[in-house]
Amino acid sequence: MEMKIAHISDTHITSGEAYKGYAYDLIANEINTLDYDIVVHTGDVTNEGLKEEYERASYELKKIQKPLIVVPGNHDARNVGYELFEKYIGPLNGVYEKDDLVIIWVDSTIPDLSDGRIGGYKFQWLKEKLEEYSHKKFKIVASHHHLVPLPDTGRERNVLFNAGDVLDLLLKHEVNLYICGHKHVPNIYKVEGLIVANAGCTSCRKIRKGDVNSYNIIKIKEDGKISVSIKRVTGEIARREFKIKKQRIFVPKKRRLLRIVQMSESNVSDRVYFRERILKNAIKAINEKYKPDLVIHCGDVVDVGTERYYAKAYEFWEKIKPEKIIVPGHNDITYLGYELFREYFGEPKILEMDSFAFIPIISAQYETPIGVVGRIGQKILKQHLREHEDKFKVVVMHHNIIPIPRSREIGFLEDGGNVLKILTEEKAELVLTGHGGNTLGIKVEETPIINAGSISWELHRNPFGNSFNLIDIYEDMIAAFEIQATWGSRKLLGIWKIKTKVPWA
Repeated sequence: MEMKIAHISDTHITSGEAYKGYAYDLIANEINTLDYDIVVHTGDVTNEGLKEEYERASYELKKIQKPLIVVPGNHDARNVGYELFEKYIGPLNGVYEKDDLVIIWVDSTIPDLSDGRIGGYKFQWLKEKLEEYSHKKFKIVASHHHLVPLPDTGRERNVLFNAGDVLDLLLKHEVNLYICGHKHVPNIYKVEGLIVANAGCTSCRKIRKGDVNSYNIIKIKEDGKISVSIKRVTGEIARREFKIKKQRIFVPKKRRLLRIVQMSESNVSDRVYFRERILKNAIKAINEKYKPDLVIHCGDVVDVGTERYYAKAYEFWEKIKPEKIIVPGHNDITYLGYELFREYFGEPKILEMDSFAFIPIISAQYETPIGVVGRIGQKILKQHLREHEDKFKVVVMHHNIIPIPRSREIGFLEDGGNVLKILTEEKAELVLTGHGGNTLGIKVEETPIINAGSISWELHRNPFGNSFNLIDIYEDMIAAFEIQATWGSRKLLGIWKIKTKVPWA
């Protein structure tokens, strides 16, 4: 089976200036003249969800003379527009199947909000449909809101509130492609075995960074290859091709070069939520059993930034025998914490160990869990990665870049899209983060990203309990495990082949 899909989004049809009718006509005519099997519109058909807009949108969509799936967007849900959507456009959720292909579309809108959510009954419905169509060779899920941070979107917001859960669900059910729109930025990422394709805007004037209107071209081939191209109205095409591969477990065949223990959210305090005994046991196991070359703490060392808590945290930190790196979390710089962190732990600096370079990045901000690297920080990050291109580059920071399961995702790193782009384009070999109270190991493009759960704070989101991560770097692969901090039981987070150029290769 071979199939060609036109992926359009964010038409914003209205009588006002927001709508560029000539761009829509140009793309619709091109779609009609080419050999597309189906068209998928991933939302924001209208601009304000008004009746007159839906009436015009119904007329405009008929210009596309191909089978058409339309997904609601946040603009469509304004002014109770979700009811008009069903009247003038079609169902909010649904399934399309043909031969070995299934396309499942799901409404991610929240009335009168730009943010999105696939929660409650819709999440269960999506899960049931993925199980029902698990036999399909090609599985596509379409929704409006994006799953992973996008570059060039300004302040990173309006992702799915439960993006971590949705991403986890899609990966577990071996979905091949997730398509969406929303932020008017075309972008393609590979997240483990999942292709995440964002469409730009088809006919809206709100185009970011001086770009032009565009749509995506998706080609599915019988040999298991999927290609996604960004087609701009100027004729420019950016194309990527992917081969569907089954997940495999790799066994290291070469020597181990480095062992890292990664922890986060110790939140040392005198509050009842701080599990002091667990932290003591974990430190003992780290020193006597696991014996790493390096211990990395990804922030929230203390619950709040007071002298008493820092003094107590320093006593624990000094008991860890191996080399150590620590970056501040948002809790660490509350009150006097900004000065106290540097007084007790020093300014985070780049650490070079043989063929490795560990690059700490500060993302925490005063009195808020929302983090930012900033435009200057992004330039510094890019500079450090390029200066150490002959090393195995490990970036260490507090805020998560990829959404965390069981955590409400509100864009905790407000420039996460640009930071993720730098990390993947500059080919960081490993990224370690520690925000969200849960553990995650996932590879975006060729960069594994590992988030640590809480090592000793009761208020976490991890069914596995308090934990820390054990990361072994071999000449040919990275193996990451989560270690339960009380009992020492182990769970695999991920095994990734090292594909980028490394000093010892």
